[in-house]
Amino acid sequence: MKSSPPNAGSDTAPEAPTGASRQPLTERARDASAVLPVAARAEAETIIEVLRLLGCDDETCAAALWYSLMRGMPGAADADAATWPASLRRLVDGQGEAEKVWALHAQRGPVTGSEGLRRLLLAIIRDLRVVFVLLARQLAAMRTAMSLPDAERRELAQLTADIHAPLANRLGIWQLKWELEDLAFRYLEPDTYRRIARLLDERRADRERFITESLAELGTVLGEAGIDAELAGRPKHIFSIWKKMKKKGLEFSDLYDIRAVRILVGSVADCYAALGLVHSLWPHLPGEFDDYVARPKGNGYRSLHTAVIGPEGKTLEVQIRTHEMHRANELGVAAHWRYKEGGGADAEFEAKIAWMRKLLEPRGEEDAELAAGFATELMEDRVYVLSPKGEVIDMPRGATVLDFAYHIHTDVGHRCRGAKVNGRIVPLTTQPRSGDRVEILTTKTSVPSRDWLSAHHGYLATSRAKEKVRAWFRREAHEANIGAGKITLEKELRRLALDNVDLAAVAAHFRLKSVEDLYVTVALGEVSLGQIARHLQEPTEPAFTQSAAPVVARGAQHDRGALSIEGIGNLLTTLARCCQPLPGDPVRGFITRGRGVSVHRADCASLARLARKDPDRVIEVSWGRVEVQNYEVDIELRGYDRKGLQKDVATTISNIGPHIVASSSRVNTRTSEVDMRFTLRVRDYEQLSMLLGRLSALPNVTDARRLGSH
Repeated sequence: MKSSPPNAGSDTAPEAPTGASRQPLTERARDASAVLPVAARAEAETIIEVLRLLGCDDETCAAALWYSLMRGMPGAADADAATWPASLRRLVDGQGEAEKVWALHAQRGPVTGSEGLRRLLLAIIRDLRVVFVLLARQLAAMRTAMSLPDAERRELAQLTADIHAPLANRLGIWQLKWELEDLAFRYLEPDTYRRIARLLDERRADRERFITESLAELGTVLGEAGIDAELAGRPKHIFSIWKKMKKKGLEFSDLYDIRAVRILVGSVADCYAALGLVHSLWPHLPGEFDDYVARPKGNGYRSLHTAVIGPEGKTLEVQIRTHEMHRANELGVAAHWRYKEGGGADAEFEAKIAWMRKLLEPRGEEDAELAAGFATELMEDRVYVLSPKGEVIDMPRGATVLDFAYHIHTDVGHRCRGAKVNGRIVPLTTQPRSGDRVEILTTKTSVPSRDWLSAHHGYLATSRAKEKVRAWFRREAHEANIGAGKITLEKELRRLALDNVDLAAVAAHFRLKSVEDLYVTVALGEVSLGQIARHLQEPTEPAFTQSAAPVVARGAQHDRGALSIEGIGNLLTTLARCCQPLPGDPVRGFITRGRGVSVHRADCASLARLARKDPDRVIEVSWGRVEVQNYEVDIELRGYDRKGLQKDVATTISNIGPHIVASSSRVNTRTSEVDMRFTLRVRDYEQLSMLLGRLSALPNVTDARRLGSH
């Protein structure tokens, strides 16, 4: 795969100024870097030489020079920095972000966790051209590493082996991969390196000459047979030879692929025709033939592999495949880095790597379109954060620092009472971003808070962490759970101004045997206050059926809420009480006897039991569209005045979604007590319940409750 990058790779399409405006930028960078010491200036020139070899643009080269100057002489680039375009700034800043990864590598020591560091690096880089600068800079440093003290040289080589060489491999930047690997191997295992070099018994130039001559012979034979083929090859480098000897337990004399060539043809028929010509040109080695075209590898890799006695009586490996197979092997699930490095089956991460590699290919006029799509294609659903020891922890996007605590260890989560992100104390609801360093502050006692189970407060986002908290409370005394649940539920009913609620009926609705069981499930967060609020509103609304025409209040708007049944006309539908599906949840239906279709969440355990007994009665349903009813309610907040309180209240209301119809506030200047009242238009009790919970959690707010309804 050719890996010379164009101007693509930034998270927005790079600016496209004229050559006249670009060139002075590069020249200024060269002039400014002239003040660097001789060694640093020579390294910078080597970096530019490598970047030019890879086909990088002027802006990438300028960014490399500016960063070399900033690192060697802090403050020297400040005057010019104000004139840099945004794309150049991204390139320079990206190199600085990568330095944080290198620092982490030095702190955490040996190889363990290197995969996490590579993922972190890819997560924080937003302009792919930075990757080329990082690799070129590391190669330049490795070429001169012999002059460094032994410990420093080994540290640099370990960083290269852990991060840069695998990254170049995964991205298909073969021009740099082999040299990075060989140099790292040379410094980390000098005795083994010298032994293999002696076993090769020839200079690299001689091996390259052998490959060139072999390709010439092959090209002549294939051309005479009328097969249009693309030929490529080079001698296997020392690190690759050692890795294969170690992996397969082979002696050097048993290796048949020290020298290898690749033949790319237009069709499968041409693959086998080329194989026949190779075997007629040179004698093949028995037992050294693999047909991965007819029998692909488990990861989808396809190619013909054979070993022959080539020119001068030397062994030669030949790989034959179509251009389409080659592209699939490079970018698909059988990508080179997967089977060479033994990577795991992380489909989403593979897709990101494949997309990055596509962006690294020269594509002419398509560059702008590809770059424009970069931001959406590479959106992560994971975040990569760092422990105080520099370990990379990946969590779902939206996870909080409290989720992080439980990810580290259950006991750490139970004892968590605070957190720091990048050295600053933050609320436990904070959602860290990739690259953030998270430190958990703990107490000696393991006592989680029941508030952590409340969706209103937003402390926990992952089901794994929530279940750990529930498990802790399940071990508590039954009476304590009853008391806590009772207090929580009664407080919520007072907030919603709901009197004379039949709690026995509520318990029965959720298929619980008693009110005490209801209290326990509330205390453990197994039934949320939002679900209860939603149920309490149901008697005030028309029956939820397929054919019902919902009542539309003033200010109504469209939303997902009705149900459509696949392949069936109008049927009575009821929402299952066991799982309480809400509009937007994945759902399935079960045909009941006499009650129409009961609609369950797709992951409902009760539905799974019913489906095992009567699979033919399970049908597909989906949410359609229904009018959303809006209700006006009055709420009151009480607390103590502070700067920004009204702004925080308004922002919270806006984030939850209700519309403010009217508002008023009064402050007692003597006591600083504040009383705020709002008339809101809300969707339902569930939304109101969530809002009151969030408002109550605001600093200086002592109470938030509903006053009445319209």
